[in-house]
Amino acid sequence: MFGEKIRGKDNRLVLAVTGGIASGKSVVAQMLELLGAPLIDTDILARWVVEPEKPAWKEIVAYFGDKVLDENGHLDRKKLSDIVFKDPVKRKKLESFTHPAIMDELARQVNEIAKMDPEVIIQAVVPLLIEIKAQDDFHKVLVVHVPKEIQIERLVKRDGITREEAANILKAQMPIDDKLAYADFVIHNENSLEETRRQVKALWKKLNEIQKTHAGEEKP
Repeated sequence: MFGEKIRGKDNRLVLAVTGGIASGKSVVAQMLELLGAPLIDTDILARWVVEPEKPAWKEIVAYFGDKVLDENGHLDRKKLSDIVFKDPVKRKKLESFTHPAIMDELARQVNEIAKMDPEVIIQAVVPLLIEIKAQDDFHKVLVVHVPKEIQIERLVKRDGITREEAANILKAQMPIDDKLAYADFVIHNENSLEETRRQVKALWKKLNEIQKTHAGEEKP
């Protein structure tokens, strides 16, 4: 649905960056951004598309009711998260309201960037890329990977929760190891920042090589 808009017909190369919770997607994305890849973060878009009176906000309120709003009319993310975490049907319903709006805005921003530089390498951080079956909307997919045990350790430290709570969060998500099957590239992010940076620099070199080949291909 959004693939043609995102991939375009110019010489852009659009990389989806995904992984699991606490795998370090943002760290890798920031490294790529410093090397020259404009960054679009769908977590930021997710907050923007549900601002009061936007279409996705209206759909959410119509389905879940005013109880998911705070006193200022904004979505109460904690209340909404508590509801959908316990109910897969309602979670799917919420995603049906938000994901199309997020992907539409992502496509719009990709095209704005590509207008200024048709040979740009753009990265989009999409945590639920595989879950929403959007991997084919992009030219390439990068999975930022860490072992499950390190995910748990980082969640405990980051969010101040118990190991049991962290494990339960992971149980509700697609296992990070399963995402590897969809990856064109993998960054292993369990060691030092310097090791991660070394891998990112090697990836950037490879992306530029691919982009040059990609730019030379005849467009349909």
